[in-house]
Amino acid sequence: MTEVWQMPARSWATCQIISFPMRLLFVEDSKRLQQTVGTALRRAGFAVDVSGDGTEGLWLAESNEYDAIVLDIMLPGIDGLALLRRLRERGSNTHVLLVTARDTVADRVQGLSAGADDYLVKPFALEELLARVHALCRRAYDSKQSRIIVGDLEVDTATRMVTRAGRPLILQARQYALTEYLARRAGQVVSRTEIEAHIYDGDAGLMSNVVDSAICALRRKLNAANPAPLIHTRRGLGYVMTPSAP
Repeated sequence: MTEVWQMPARSWATCQIISFPMRLLFVEDSKRLQQTVGTALRRAGFAVDVSGDGTEGLWLAESNEYDAIVLDIMLPGIDGLALLRRLRERGSNTHVLLVTARDTVADRVQGLSAGADDYLVKPFALEELLARVHALCRRAYDSKQSRIIVGDLEVDTATRMVTRAGRPLILQARQYALTEYLARRAGQVVSRTEIEAHIYDGDAGLMSNVVDSAICALRRKLNAANPAPLIHTRRGLGYVMTPSAP
């Protein structure tokens, strides 16, 4: 298969602005693209599972919850269109971005008709891929805005700036990702397992208390701006971000 990925003109720092603490599946048979695009997505703040086979990709898509899937069409096992059709037939609503060298109108219509949400033709700029994935993830949470507001907390997903009670917070990368993820799920109980999958990229080497420690550290930074509790513990269930006691 011919390599058709195009390196963007701008720096990695530019790409990192498009950040989202979400879990993605990237199905692509090219080892080079798996490594290059997979690394770029992780550097942009995504948790990413990578597969080079359509059959395995289908199994992953049905076994895990993803916020979006980036899917090549030309795959061993089953091709991307067949994979997509099976997902839709089985009721999956996960947003899918097809990435392929097929660039005719008929090819695009076929992909969209199979259930794709978006279509990107190779060669592509990495920035455009990240922007399209970002847009799909916003759709998953039914949000068109770059700002998330929970009480006196404001998260700007475009600039990755977080303020509380008007005071800017200095957060490490994973603290920011955790803040944004909880803010997007505001009012909902988020389990430790969900946080591990979305924030820590399924790292099997995590210590058992890593999520609790991360929550504790984040609470300290949030409380420095305003001592009113914003992250609440639901014992045995997880955590919920809400400006009032759940």
